[in-house]
Amino acid sequence: MPLLVVTLGLIILLVLIIVFRVNAFIVFTIVALAVGIAGGMPLNQVVLSIQKGMGDTLGFLVMILGFGAMLGKLVADSGAAQKITTKLVERFGLRFIQWAVILTGYIVGIPMFFAVGFVVLIPLLFTIAVTTGVPLLYVGIPMLASLSITHGLLPPHPGPTALAVMFGADMGKTLVYGVLISVPALIVAGPLFTRTLKNIKARPLKEFVNTEVLKDDEMPGICNSLLTTLLPVILIGASFIADLIFPEGNTVRRVFNSVGDPVVAMLISVIVAVFTLGLGRGKKIGEIMGSLEQSIASITMVLLIIAGAGGLKEVLIESGISDYVAGLLSRSDMSPLILAWIISSFLRICVGSATVAGLTTAGIVLPMATGGLVSKELLLLAIGSGTLIFSHVNDGAFWMVKEYFSLSIKETFLTWTVMETILSIMGLLGVLFLNMFV
Repeated sequence: MPLLVVTLGLIILLVLIIVFRVNAFIVFTIVALAVGIAGGMPLNQVVLSIQKGMGDTLGFLVMILGFGAMLGKLVADSGAAQKITTKLVERFGLRFIQWAVILTGYIVGIPMFFAVGFVVLIPLLFTIAVTTGVPLLYVGIPMLASLSITHGLLPPHPGPTALAVMFGADMGKTLVYGVLISVPALIVAGPLFTRTLKNIKARPLKEFVNTEVLKDDEMPGICNSLLTTLLPVILIGASFIADLIFPEGNTVRRVFNSVGDPVVAMLISVIVAVFTLGLGRGKKIGEIMGSLEQSIASITMVLLIIAGAGGLKEVLIESGISDYVAGLLSRSDMSPLILAWIISSFLRICVGSATVAGLTTAGIVLPMATGGLVSKELLLLAIGSGTLIFSHVNDGAFWMVKEYFSLSIKETFLTWTVMETILSIMGLLGVLFLNMFV
């Protein structure tokens, strides 16, 4: 019965959004209520679950996306993104621009949450597409693949880190194995996959790209542009390095941890950008604040849709549906690595949250990790690979990609969802390959 409930819920969700074109936020709320009641929850408890899910989701993302939108607007309007783009193209050439964005996304993605890296790098992608004339998806998909696979497989991201602690896995081995697995996955999901997307035309969200090509003397210097744009990466990365160097409780470590908190890092970066890319370049404070207001207005619906997805996710968890689905899959004699991937994949599809899917799966397969039947690190990476699969309408990242790239629901499935699934399958194949040697 729970499996039927979640299946019907997802079908209704898709039909209302795709066929009848009902607002996604309204649909998420309706389906969450229906699924909760059908799952045996009292109506008032369902409402509280929806509120909790929305609050937990937006409590973090509203600040990250808000400050990220502001920083992106300043980077785009000032010409900093165009300056960085110019240097990237000069260094790599248009022929290898995909590898430039893959490398950038990978470096940025290791210390940063997906949402943070997304909003930091999105103005650069938009500017590359506008100023060079290359299709947006040609550079966008490789960058998204880099950010996604680092989020799913590599510490210090929440999912892989929490699983490493639960399993007692070696963090260094996990990182090394994760890198080895992610490289071929990125090649297939990035440059190779984008060759099939020539008929899909993505368009930059107009508020986040300066379509006017500026002259060199009208743009900030390359050092100013890079440091301001990547300041969140620097602050968060410094926090990660401080954790490795200094003992717990050390004053220096506490300071770096404070400024390296993603929300604090984004706020500091916006304040710095107001001076370095705004006031310092002769703009008036009123003009800058007006620009920031425009950036926030453009992501309002994105925030509501993500909140709706968070509400549905919480109902699926509190109703016990996700645990039921996982329990059904756990009664199997197949390889622990494949079983872990299947369980996390199903939970990811049902719940939407990669972190929740990974942690739930870890609780089910924990005896396999502690029983010495398989490498703890590879089991962790199998779960992480599964949590990347088939991102769809119950995942906030799906809506971020759809709205920022101005895609239809169908186009988002054909691009983002397929790319995520390729990463997941390639991740599993990489785990099985390494399992022959470790």
